[in-house]
Amino acid sequence: MNKFAEMHFFVAVVDAGSMSEAAKRLGTTKSMVSQRMQQLEQRLGVSLLARGRQMMVTEPGQIFYAHSARILAEVSEAENAVLAGQACMRGSLRIAAPMAFSIGHLAPMLARFAGLHPELRIDVEADDRRVNLNDENYDLAIRLGNLQDSSLVAKRMAVNRHVICASPEYLAERGTPLRPEELQDHEGLLYVHREPQGMWQLPVDGEIKSFRIRNRMRTDSGHQLLEGARQGLGLAILPTFLCADAVASGALRIVLPEFSPSGGMVSAVYRQSHRSSLKIQTLVNFLIEEIGYPPVWELPIQAQLQAVSSDRSEKTNF
Repeated sequence: MNKFAEMHFFVAVVDAGSMSEAAKRLGTTKSMVSQRMQQLEQRLGVSLLARGRQMMVTEPGQIFYAHSARILAEVSEAENAVLAGQACMRGSLRIAAPMAFSIGHLAPMLARFAGLHPELRIDVEADDRRVNLNDENYDLAIRLGNLQDSSLVAKRMAVNRHVICASPEYLAERGTPLRPEELQDHEGLLYVHREPQGMWQLPVDGEIKSFRIRNRMRTDSGHQLLEGARQGLGLAILPTFLCADAVASGALRIVLPEFSPSGGMVSAVYRQSHRSSLKIQTLVNFLIEEIGYPPVWELPIQAQLQAVSSDRSEKTNF
């Protein structure tokens, strides 16, 4: 099996979320997909997937996925360019995306995309509401976190990394927590869709555990969390696409880095019937290229994030 085919199988497994679902999409058997994954891991000498009750992508797997998805996207884009010739895209694209991600990153990307395709009308709804693509007639949605609807085609574009942050002023006054158990003595800024009970879910020794933190502020707005943290109100869990500039400038500091919770992925989802849409495939490939790897929003804080990874590795090895 050639390397290009291996990439295709692996990306299909990650996009589908399971080997059985990937087998359906690829028109083959689960045992065949499993065999291909084992052969790929043996060739690379690393585990790409953590198999259990729920399949998880390992850190090497995320790296291999990001590069493979980009290569496959470029091949697809090249094929589409040949097939499309000089024909320009017309009509409309209706897109739904989370507000916080739209303001900082998606909006300028979509503006650049629209500039490249002057005869294509783009309708964008920036809202944290999770729309129903079928009932509400959206062509594509940007989703953050774990995906729920397996009937949709999903294209993962980046890791949605989360970090725990606080302002230097808050940490100087209240101290820097060194263990999750210390959170109960700190003020917390809570995101209602993630922490409705006022508990933080953090990874500890390979398990997800709940930790109580004081409720200083509750909101459904990522920007409100960011501003609350910047103003020294307390600790907040923030996606790097939202807090990277504040961390880079020193307005926020990352704390408890080895206990940073997973934020899932940044994905583009669309209906099965739109799988062959040139407009959608061109947009998705464009966004993957624009976001890049590492994601463009993390470039200002690569040093801090590498320190986080090193710290986590040292603690694990110890």
